[in-house]
Amino acid sequence: MDKIEVFLKRTSKLNITLTSNFPWIYIETINGKRVKEKFRGNHGFTLAFFPIRKGQELQFTDISEIFKLIRKYV
Repeated sequence: MDKIEVFLKRTSKLNITLTSNFPWIYIETINGKRVKEKFRGNHGFTLAFFPIRKGQELQFTDISEIFKLIRKYV
């Protein structure tokens, strides 16, 4: 969870809210605007994946796509 905490602290002024459905972590809103795009998931824009096995780390999907989405909603 450290990576997610760091991401949220660095983007705290953007008021990003997340939801999760194991193993997906979705971006729900940015600046109060609901995110409608879908990316690497059936229910929303996937920010990252929870680790499934021991020894794995949380993985962001695609940082460049994430920041394209953020720029679109800011």
